[in-house]
Amino acid sequence: MPCEDPIIIVALDFPEASAALDLARRLDPAQCRVKVGLELFCAGGPDVVRALHELKFAVFLDLKFHDIPNTVAGACARAADLGVWMVNVHALGGPRMLAAARAAIPEGGPRLVGVTILTSHGPEDLAALGLGDSGERVRGLARLCREAGLDGVVCSPREAPMLQDLRRAGLALVTPGIRPEGAVPDDQRRTQTIGAALAGGADYLVVGRPVTRAPDPAAALAACLTEARAARRPTILGTERG
Repeated sequence: MPCEDPIIIVALDFPEASAALDLARRLDPAQCRVKVGLELFCAGGPDVVRALHELKFAVFLDLKFHDIPNTVAGACARAADLGVWMVNVHALGGPRMLAAARAAIPEGGPRLVGVTILTSHGPEDLAALGLGDSGERVRGLARLCREAGLDGVVCSPREAPMLQDLRRAGLALVTPGIRPEGAVPDDQRRTQTIGAALAGGADYLVVGRPVTRAPDPAAALAACLTEARAARRPTILGTERG
């Protein structure tokens, strides 16, 4: 049965386009969206995004743009030209960069979300970077994104509960580091289960290896959806798909 608004985003973290597309063909675009990150985009470029669109998938272009405002604005405009559903920038780029990114995306274009703190960062990483407490830093960056008019933020599911006032104000929460019950965390540090993430107020869940490395990816996705339906919440970004 198709999802009204698919909340699972499958991370296609593959070193070549052919492997990513082979995996995508085993999934139902009515049941999930897909994420194209740096490795896959460097391997397949815009063509891999176009191929996924031909397979009817809504694409989250996860390139975490972080540069001077003019450069990021140009990159966001080109992402909009590709017709992706969602694109992200790094919130550490600051208010002027965030505002430039927002202005570059036309009305009806991709959802624009800001990356706060990577889910691979633990306390020692944050201390080495001078970022201090992850919760305080995430909240500050999320507030910058809201003030710049972004549609959402990327944050750890462990930090989603502290952002619920911003969520109620219209800021969607996209959470990587999601693992089904019993799955290993791999290189993620601030992970959470599907049910716990949704109960904590997440809107969209990025799931990678538990689906893409499963013997039967379609069955693994179905299991994720079963777990998600028990804690499903209305999403902020609505039901439109790019």
